[in-house]
Amino acid sequence: MQEVLMTLVNRADQVGSLLRPPSVTQAWKAFARGELDEAARRSVEDDAIRVLVHQQEETGIGVITDGEFRRDVWWSGFIPYVEGIELFEATQSPFAGNVAEKVDAYIPKLVRTAEPLGHPGDAIMGDNYKFVAELTNRATKVTIPAPSRFHFQYGVNAIDESIYPNREQFWDDVTQVYKSEIVGLENLGCNFIQIDDPILSFFCDPTATAKMQSDGENPEVLLKEYIDATNAAVSERASSTTVGLHICRGNARSTWAVSGGYAAIAEQVFPHLDVDVFFLEFDDERSGDFEPLQLIPAPTSIVLGLVTSKRPELESPDLLKRRLDQASQYADPSRLGISPQCGFASILEGNLLTEEDQWAKLRLVSEVAEDYWAN
Repeated sequence: MQEVLMTLVNRADQVGSLLRPPSVTQAWKAFARGELDEAARRSVEDDAIRVLVHQQEETGIGVITDGEFRRDVWWSGFIPYVEGIELFEATQSPFAGNVAEKVDAYIPKLVRTAEPLGHPGDAIMGDNYKFVAELTNRATKVTIPAPSRFHFQYGVNAIDESIYPNREQFWDDVTQVYKSEIVGLENLGCNFIQIDDPILSFFCDPTATAKMQSDGENPEVLLKEYIDATNAAVSERASSTTVGLHICRGNARSTWAVSGGYAAIAEQVFPHLDVDVFFLEFDDERSGDFEPLQLIPAPTSIVLGLVTSKRPELESPDLLKRRLDQASQYADPSRLGISPQCGFASILEGNLLTEEDQWAKLRLVSEVAEDYWAN
């Protein structure tokens, strides 16, 4: 594996997931039916990822991922492998309110503690990282779900009180899992880890915060718990490791879960989260304006998700540059980068656009970045 030296900001970046080819989608469905074992499924993924890495390099994008081909939903490559976790089906979908005709609402699975939580030993994402890193000389990013995903979807029911009489003990074990994972990845040479935390956007939406209150939670207190958990999770990272944090408002088959600008959480989140790069959704009016960016302290970098992964229409380069100019009123352009607002396939069946649409969008990101920061 070749060591890659990272700059703190990659002008042209991506969030992580990419549209899975039919071979991978079919392999996952066969695996779910018990017709394919994990080794056979991974072999199909291996072949697809080899092609995918080359395709990403051809777009000029600055950071390479495995497209999240080895998971069927954005968080499932990590959480199910944590010791003590139990998954089960939910009945309600946060995406149901904006589902297009003929598109079923995605229903996320729930997570609950069945035993004390623990890390299995070797890095959960280690083999996935090594496979990609050996295929490219470019920076390779690993994406993992935030600690909040261990709790939010099922709330108070996520924690078995006979195992964890108080939440402090629960969060201590959750964050220790992350510390072990990050050390394991660093030992393999990984120096770019992105934490995906769409749950933070629920605190931007009054309807979502009202539901938290009806469930017996204080949204402000809960948000601080999640911030503290993420900070603890990354607190022992090496100085050479870049940690990014991605916030979006849900992404499943081109639908979204919540709305609301960052102003609602900016004072609590941006100055206090101990990360090196924010990846922020800004592809439409649901994300609000750029003013909250002024609360992100230097030298923290900001990758603006200006290109939508939800629709096939290609954005105007001039419009994207004007948007970058607008953001530069609140954060120095030397700290900024550009990317799609989220991945193209946060779940197995990706967003409603083609692979060619996807590659055109990533080429656009690269071309705009090269032009905008040419000087």
